[in-house]
Amino acid sequence: MEPAAAGGDLASPPHPTIVQPPGTTPPYPSRDQQDEQLRIGESGQFSEGLEDRGLLESSTRLKPHEAQSYRKKALWVSWVSIVVTLALAVAAFTVSIMRYSASSFGFAFDAILDVLSSVIVLWRYNNAAAVHSAHREYIACVILGVIFLLSAVCIVVKAIHDLTMKLLPEVDDFLFSVSILSGILCSILAVIKFMLGKVLTSRALVTDGFNSLVGGVMGFSILLSAEVFKHNASVWYLDGSIGILMGLTILAYGVKLLIDMVPRVRQTRHYEMFE
Repeated sequence: MEPAAAGGDLASPPHPTIVQPPGTTPPYPSRDQQDEQLRIGESGQFSEGLEDRGLLESSTRLKPHEAQSYRKKALWVSWVSIVVTLALAVAAFTVSIMRYSASSFGFAFDAILDVLSSVIVLWRYNNAAAVHSAHREYIACVILGVIFLLSAVCIVVKAIHDLTMKLLPEVDDFLFSVSILSGILCSILAVIKFMLGKVLTSRALVTDGFNSLVGGVMGFSILLSAEVFKHNASVWYLDGSIGILMGLTILAYGVKLLIDMVPRVRQTRHYEMFE
């Protein structure tokens, strides 16, 4: 019996035991880490599955009445944004012509862009049945991307022209009032749009909010460049430099938006029924 047992031991040698050195962690992830990786993978696959069916992620997060409530809020915010930014655009264009301010021109152009982007958001959410439509969402983003590119080119060209001609901005109460008002109002609109865009998982609303944020920054930059020039005339180029910076920022965002959204429009073109 013993030889047989020995033969059996030789036929099935025991598996070697790996002993970890003291102070080291095992190379394998813990069960909690494995569960977390599994949840992340399932979440990503689930989101991709929704896009494959032409739906946004908000379709699983919101109940029908909640989605319609947020859709109406997005429409109201868009209308308010159109009225406010259109008035600011007229005022900023006036400042730009009277005071030769590149930042004022840049803000005015961005305000016009904000009006157009809000109009696109209105189109995006005017159909109650398409509140979760991925195809409609991506089309709106592509249009916004094209508008961003055109606006960025105009802003940069105007700023470069003013720097080349060495146009010096002037400061008065009207410029101060427009800067403060535009900076505050656009910043408030940006925050509201970001919040609604997050709830509705809408890239178009987030983009509209980004545009309002740029408008707020440019509004305050008008005041900054004017005050700096008032105390130090040698920094006359700050106004034009800020205009170029804002134009390039809008350009970069527009390019990124088109790169992300054009392929998705093609992927979801079979779901036009949601419109």
